[in-house]
Amino acid sequence: MSDLDHYDYLFYPVGLNLRGRRCVVIGDDREAEEKAHALREAGALVARYRDPAAVREDDVAGAFFVISTPQDAELSSRMRAYADRHRFLLCCIDQPAHGFVAMQAIAKGGPVRVAISTGGVSPAVGAALRRAVAEALDERFARFMACLQAIRRRVRRAFVGEERKQRMRDAARGFSVDVTIRYPEWFERRERAQGPHVLPPGE
Repeated sequence: MSDLDHYDYLFYPVGLNLRGRRCVVIGDDREAEEKAHALREAGALVARYRDPAAVREDDVAGAFFVISTPQDAELSSRMRAYADRHRFLLCCIDQPAHGFVAMQAIAKGGPVRVAISTGGVSPAVGAALRRAVAEALDERFARFMACLQAIRRRVRRAFVGEERKQRMRDAARGFSVDVTIRYPEWFERRERAQGPHVLPPGE
């Protein structure tokens, strides 16, 4: 048994090109609002349904990606049946058994997007990681990336092949990232008492 076999769900992280694709967001909460905004930001054509009971099969049949935020097992089961029939990507927030996509916490800085997922184990840990990364990807980082983009354009015009790659490596030389993680006291006590283990014995 792999260490990862202890976890209920593991998702393969990918990025989706949604520009010009029809996406559907179901829900009337803050999360639905945020997801609809993020999809539009990515260039998707977004249809929003605030009343889950009003969503019909035809409303999602032609979608590329559907996100449903209500914690409603009946709705999620119905959406899964539609997804199986019409072959669209489905995310049922906090109900990974029903969907094919797990939403990730996104930290943004300039053109950079860092996606963070805990596989549904702890949204609180994911949120803390996102906040820490987002704080690092500040306005100065965005200016740095803009400078790199300008350099990249000049390099692409002037050089080819390995020389082009080397010029970009030289431009990024000196950039580094430091990461510090602090754990809850209960976990620190356990580590001190038992020593490091992947999981507590018997779990």
